[in-house]
Amino acid sequence: MNQLTVSQAVLSRRSVRAFTPKTVPLELLHRVMDKARWAPSGCNFQPWEATILTGAPLAELQQKMLVSPMQDPPEYSWSDPEVIPECKARLAQVGASMYQAMGIGRSETDARGDFVRNNVMSFNAPAVLLCYFDRRMGSPQWSDVGMWLQTVMLLLREEGLDTCPQEFLSMHAKLIKEFIGVSDETHIFFCGIAIGYRDEDAAVNGFERQREPVEGNVRFVGF
Repeated sequence: MNQLTVSQAVLSRRSVRAFTPKTVPLELLHRVMDKARWAPSGCNFQPWEATILTGAPLAELQQKMLVSPMQDPPEYSWSDPEVIPECKARLAQVGASMYQAMGIGRSETDARGDFVRNNVMSFNAPAVLLCYFDRRMGSPQWSDVGMWLQTVMLLLREEGLDTCPQEFLSMHAKLIKEFIGVSDETHIFFCGIAIGYRDEDAAVNGFERQREPVEGNVRFVGF
């Protein structure tokens, strides 16, 4: 398979919510993680840490999450932008498009609940990256971790794989950390990344994700 260019990886990457059962090779994941070490970080702190699960360990963790209540208080709030009217409207629009693509109506609470449970199962992705870092790290290091994760996702796309960032898994952060042997006192769980090969026939992978025009978010001064 010919590898994608950076531009092709960026333009074809999307948050995939239905995967095929095809196994992700360990050597491929190791190659990607080795390259991702070169992601930028302030003062070269490289604050990111991760565990990648597949097979029986992943299935065991997912079953534990399915039968466990979400933790209270949560690890952190990932829905704060909902207080901004524009962001709340955008969230509603994306949700409506996604459920419409799957043929799920607003009143179909059981079907929507099944989709939430499918989120816990990482949409049946064959591998899941669990990202965490030292609690002593502040906001600049959080952005470093974000740059590393973006690098990981683009490198995976270059290899023909697909991903879905899962902040939702932070609702089970303590359970996850206990399962993988990471101290809750010393580390904060950041997010999961579902990894696998997209199901091309799944409608949920085909609904349109609009992007703002460049002029809406970027200013060019002094040129």
